[in-house]
Amino acid sequence: MSYRTAYTRVAEREFLALPSHIQARVDRWLDLLEEDPRRASTKRLEGHPELRRVHAGKAYVIIYTIREAERLVLVVRVAHRREAYRHLPQLNV
Repeated sequence: MSYRTAYTRVAEREFLALPSHIQARVDRWLDLLEEDPRRASTKRLEGHPELRRVHAGKAYVIIYTIREAERLVLVVRVAHRREAYRHLPQLNV
């Protein structure tokens, strides 16, 4: 059973602003997360137990949540690691 992927508006805007080679790397990771969103290389975020993250390379982070009832991986942020964790409490997940 695989999952499908969706982006929040913020994450979609961030994804489209990334360079194309980083977009390709993020796409590869999302394909893997659709197969298993709780892969060993993912981690829960401290202070946000509903959110998980995976590094798409050294500099970029994909922050997402899993909606089991919908079989959905909802991407919340796709950003450089120095920006990715800012303003998380303000996002509507």
